[in-house]
Amino acid sequence: MSQVPIYDTPILGMATRPRLSKAIEYGNVVNFWVEYPSGLIDLTRSQHLTADGVEPSLMSSTQLDIPVTGDRTIRVDKSKAAVVIIDMQNFFLHPELRVHKTGLACVDPLLKVIGPLRKQGVKILWVNWGLTDQELKTIPPAVVRGFMKGGFGGFGTEMPGNFGRLLMRDARNAELYGPLQEEYLKGEKEGTDVWIHKNRMSGIWGHQTALDLYLKENGITTLFFGGVNADQCVSGTFIDAYFQGYDCVMVEDITATTSPAGGLENVLHNAANSQGFVTNTSNIINASG
Repeated sequence: MSQVPIYDTPILGMATRPRLSKAIEYGNVVNFWVEYPSGLIDLTRSQHLTADGVEPSLMSSTQLDIPVTGDRTIRVDKSKAAVVIIDMQNFFLHPELRVHKTGLACVDPLLKVIGPLRKQGVKILWVNWGLTDQELKTIPPAVVRGFMKGGFGGFGTEMPGNFGRLLMRDARNAELYGPLQEEYLKGEKEGTDVWIHKNRMSGIWGHQTALDLYLKENGITTLFFGGVNADQCVSGTFIDAYFQGYDCVMVEDITATTSPAGGLENVLHNAANSQGFVTNTSNIINASG
């Protein structure tokens, strides 16, 4: 009789794994999570597991309990959480430049979730391609080639119409799409939103990237991700953040891709079963009150 090896894969069955029979603490003295039999996973790093294993009560003034897939709920510290919105720019979404129906479908739920999160004190980080002429000299050939078509175009070249140079800072094609640009400017004025430039698929790919510096300087440990494209820049940033020890949560209905079927599903599967968690904007809005 065939039998699946116990350690066939490190993520085997995690999507449906049962709740714990007793509480467990993961990590170390400084950087830790605590998971409880109720399905709560406390990411706040505020209270170690006690000898009696009693689950602490929610401190609604400073914490949020947000349901995630896999029959779990994550508890986050509002002051240590941020939404990381990747590449919702004209270059990737504007109908005059490309067809991205699933990306455009993310705009409305994104606009709806930003307000409640701002009121809870969660930072909104718009992480976008935004190159300088100096950076054009240092981008690796594989990245350069990926943004050219048949040997033409590419970073820094002039685009049709008034969209400016391709993904250069302050060019129209590098602005956020439609109402998102206005929403960012509103948040910037209120002091809740921050624009962070990136120069690779991942926004946190190397030593002291602008995103990583901001997160460390502001003591942020929990990141909610969304944007385009799910299996490229979003997942690249998500995975690098996971490698660096951040708590990573993919928000399913504000994440999209132009890749063939399976691209988004693979990202969500790995996010939920190996690298972190998956939730949606309804869960976040309901938790935010």
